[in-house]
Amino acid sequence: MEQPTSGSDLTPRLVEQLYAEALLLADEARGYFDGDGRDDRDELGAGGGVTFACESLKATSRLMHVLAWLLARRAHGGDADAATAREPARRLGEEAGSGAEDVAGLPLRARLLIARSQELYARVARLDGEGARQGEVASPARSLQGRLEQSF
Repeated sequence: MEQPTSGSDLTPRLVEQLYAEALLLADEARGYFDGDGRDDRDELGAGGGVTFACESLKATSRLMHVLAWLLARRAHGGDADAATAREPARRLGEEAGSGAEDVAGLPLRARLLIARSQELYARVARLDGEGARQGEVASPARSLQGRLEQSF
């Protein structure tokens, strides 16, 4: 998978790859948490079942935030200007974290899906942060160019 080094590297191809990955993971999570995972949830007892339900909601919320962020980038052809990227409505939604203690008692498949949703969210959060910082941090080269223009 492509790993961008800066917000300017957020290409339409990368957006499409991440979108496809997020869509597949969201479908897999839905299939498990709303289908096959019901038997696993029932075996956990009352307290474990509540934790299972809460963690499944957190995982699917993370994935929906990622998908929404990627859809916004797709609408811009993969590249939004820095001002647009900093708009609150265009930023990645806040993650509802999953505690290691809560997740530890869940079935293996649930733990793996939760971990994958966290990893994907973290990758997209880095891209979101880089895009937002583009307009905040002045490029050293641009700064030097500006000083040279003022000198002449």
